[in-house]
Amino acid sequence: QVHLVESGGGLVQAGGSLRLSCAASGSIFSITAMRWYRQAPGKQRELVAGISSGGITNYAESVKGRFTISRDNDKNTAYLEMNSLKPEDTGVYYCNAVRPGRNAWGQGTQVTVSS
Repeated sequence: QVHLVESGGGLVQAGGSLRLSCAASGSIFSITAMRWYRQAPGKQRELVAGISSGGITNYAESVKGRFTISRDNDKNTAYLEMNSLKPEDTGVYYCNAVRPGRNAWGQGTQVTVSS
C-alpha cells in the first residue's frame, strides 16, 4: 500500500508561483510513475503533469511552459512547480502514484488563483 500526502497549496495572485509537494510512503518500490491531477469546481478531474521512474515528463497543453514536474527519489517526493499562474488554474490538486494493481491518490491540496 502507498500513502501520499500533498502540501504547498494556497491562495496566490495571477502571475504568481506555488510549489506543490507529494510525499510518498509505504510500498514505494512499486511506484512506476507519479502524476498530478486537478479538479476545478463543476469540472472533471484532469491530468496536469506526469513523470516516469526514468524521469520522462509529460504535460497538459494548458500548463506547458509554466509548470514543471520533478521527483526526488531519495526523499520519495514529487513536486509540481507552478509559475505564471492563471485564475483558470484554480482547483484541488491531487497527487497520483501509478503502480500495478491499483493507483494511489493523495487527499488533495487547494490552489486558488485570484485575478
